[in-house]
Amino acid sequence: MRVVIFGASGMLGQGVLRECLRASDVEQVVTIVRVPSGASDPKLVELVHTDLLDYRAIESTLSGLDACYFCLGVSSAGLDEAQYTRITYDIALAAARTLARLNPQMTFIYVSGQGTDATEQGRIMWARVKGRTENALRALPFKAVYAFRPGFIQPLHGARSRTRAYRMTYLILAPVMPLLRALFPNQVLTTEVIAQAMLNITRHGARQAILGSRQINAAATSPGRTARLDAAS
Repeated sequence: MRVVIFGASGMLGQGVLRECLRASDVEQVVTIVRVPSGASDPKLVELVHTDLLDYRAIESTLSGLDACYFCLGVSSAGLDEAQYTRITYDIALAAARTLARLNPQMTFIYVSGQGTDATEQGRIMWARVKGRTENALRALPFKAVYAFRPGFIQPLHGARSRTRAYRMTYLILAPVMPLLRALFPNQVLTTEVIAQAMLNITRHGARQAILGSRQINAAATSPGRTARLDAAS
């Protein structure tokens, strides 16, 4: 497989990049970054590209891809709806439209969030915008589009949030994370679990287009269970 990752410098993106580079059936990993990361791996092609609304300059490297893992996102704190829409909706759709045109057989996985509003009519701004983004992505002519809606994400293997408040939260909770994972295995996901779910769904597909924490966990640990959980949900 050849995959592309957006948001590889973020906490989740770091975890997804790690698992993709470790996967034996992933031949190449393309990352889109605005500043060089310093990462190096024989499989890795890092594209430094600052305009996330226009991909014409790098289209030749974005062809022949099997999957896109879109992990790019920001907190809505301090942003109005227009600002949040530009970062969340406009950037995702600009990338996805380019990729759909170049790679119609691609599997596109978008990391949304627990509580996303698919009706686009709710009172919570970020949930409306995420829902609008999910709906627009699912209308594009990809082989398959999936929206991941995780709840709490635990960073593993050195993955680190760029948001100070999140870093402090993870630091405070670190001693009790094993207990939380044991008590709530389908609510507290790790960066590794989410990445493994992405890879397994690319390999095997899933019957349900929107996956909450329970379905993500099932896809990561036992791909065959995902269809059964979908049928029961």
